[in-house]
Amino acid sequence: MHEFDYRKAVALNEVPVLTAEALGERILEHVRDGWRVLAYFGLPEAGGDGAVGLCCVLAHDAEQRLAAARTAPLTAFPSLAEACPQVELFEREIYEEWGILPEGHPWLKPVRRSPDAPGGSGRDFYRVDGSEVHEVGVGPVHAGIIEPGHFRFQCYGEIILHLEIALGYQHRALMALLRPRAAAEPVAALRLAECAAGDSSVAHATALCVLRERLLGLGELSERCQRLRRAGLELERLANHCGDLGAIAGDTGFLPTSSWNGRIRGDFLNLTATLCGNRFGRGLLAYGGAAWGLSSEECADMAGRLAATGRDAAGSAKTMFASSSVGQRMAGTGQVTEALAREIGLVGVAARASGLPRDARFHAPLSSLPQAAPGPRTERTGDVFARAEVRRAEMEDSLTMVEADLDWLGRHPEDAAERERAHGMEKAALAQLPPQRLAVAQVEGWRGEICHVGVTGPDGDFLALRVVDPSFHNWTGMALAMRGGQISDFPLCNKSFNLSYCGYDL
Repeated sequence: MHEFDYRKAVALNEVPVLTAEALGERILEHVRDGWRVLAYFGLPEAGGDGAVGLCCVLAHDAEQRLAAARTAPLTAFPSLAEACPQVELFEREIYEEWGILPEGHPWLKPVRRSPDAPGGSGRDFYRVDGSEVHEVGVGPVHAGIIEPGHFRFQCYGEIILHLEIALGYQHRALMALLRPRAAAEPVAALRLAECAAGDSSVAHATALCVLRERLLGLGELSERCQRLRRAGLELERLANHCGDLGAIAGDTGFLPTSSWNGRIRGDFLNLTATLCGNRFGRGLLAYGGAAWGLSSEECADMAGRLAATGRDAAGSAKTMFASSSVGQRMAGTGQVTEALAREIGLVGVAARASGLPRDARFHAPLSSLPQAAPGPRTERTGDVFARAEVRRAEMEDSLTMVEADLDWLGRHPEDAAERERAHGMEKAALAQLPPQRLAVAQVEGWRGEICHVGVTGPDGDFLALRVVDPSFHNWTGMALAMRGGQISDFPLCNKSFNLSYCGYDL
C-alpha cells in the first residue's frame, strides 16, 4: 500500500500494482491495524479496451493518512466479505458494474438493480425457516414523498429476526454521467454533483470541488472561501438535524417538537437561501472558491436570524428531551454496538452514536479554521436516543461555527485586490487536470462522511470517479439495528438513521 497525506494527490505510478491475493492481504492487515475502507472500485485501464483492475483506498483517521493499492486487469478475485464485512457491498458493486467476480462472496446480490427490473435480481430474498415465521414486505412504494425502497422482514410474532433492504429504484447512473463531465465540463459536473443527494447538495458539491483542487495541487484556499463553504455545510447540517429531531419526535407521538421543527427547519433553509440564493445551497460552490459572497449588512441580518432560529431549535429540543415518554421510547431501540459499527464501517451520526469518533471535520479537515468542540460528539448506547442526542449536540456546534463565520465575514468585507486573487484561483481551478494522478476528498456532510475519489489517465480525463455517500455504508447498519426489535420500532429507527435512497442509488 502507498500511504500519503489526505490533502495530497499522488502519482498513479506510486500506487503499487499487486496481485488480487496480495491486495486482499494488505486490506485485511490494514483493517486489523485500525484502518477502514473508504472506497473499493473497478479501475479501467487507459486506452478503453475494456480491461479493468481493482483499486482500494483506506483511511487511518487518527493519523490523518490514506493508503491506496491496485491490481492489474482481472476477471475474478478472492472475496474478503466474510473476513472484512465493510467491503461486502463494495464487492457486489464491483461485480455489478464491471463483471469482476468476487469468488466466494456469501450473498452476491445486485446493489442498484431493483428486484423487479428487467432480468430480475438473480437472487431471492433471504428466508428464515419455521412454521411460525412469517414475512412482511414494505415498499417500494411508500406513503407521502418518501423515495422508493423495499424492506423485507422475517419475523417471529412481532420480533424481527432479519431485515433485508433492496434499493436501486432511484438508480440514475450518476457516476457514469459525472465521470466524463468532471474533466471536460467541470461546471456542468458540479451541478450534477449537487443532485447526488438533494439534501446534501453543499456537501457533495464541496467534495467535487476539493477533489479537483487537490488534483491540481492548488493548496488551501482563502479564509473567506473556507468560511463561506463551512457556513453552507453547517447550515445544511442544522436544517437536516432539526428536521430529523422533529421526525423522531413525531414517531414517538410527541407533537410539539414534531410541529415546531417543521417551521424551524424552514428558517434554516431560508438562511441558506440568503447565503447563495437557493434554500438547498445549490450554486454556492465554485472550483477554487465560492460563487457567492456576503456584505456586512447581509452578515448582520443573517446573524440576527440565526440567533433567533437557534434559540427556537434549542428550546424545541430541550422540550423533547425533557419528556420521559420520548426518552423511554428512544432508549434501547435500534441498538448498534461499537464493535458492530466498526466491523461494518459505519460513518457519520450513526457511527458516533455507537461510540466511534468518525467525523471528517476532525480526521480530514478542509481548513485550519477552529472547530466549536475539541472532538467529535459521541455517545455510547448506539440506539435511537444516542442518534438523537448526537444531532442535538452537533446543532449547538454548528450554530457556534456559523455565528463565528458570519462575524468574521461581516468584519472583513472583500476588497478589489482580494476579488482579483479569488478570480485567479477560480481560473486556475478550471485548468486541464494533470495526467495519472489519484486524489481523495472527504467531506463531513450532515449524514456522515462523503468521499469522492478521482483517478486521471494519460490525457487528464478521469479513468474513475467514485462517489461514496454515507448511506452506502449505513444502510447495512440500519438493517442490523432492527434485529431483535419489533416491526413497530421500524419507523422510529428508520427516522433516526434517515438514510438517503438516491444517495445510495447513484
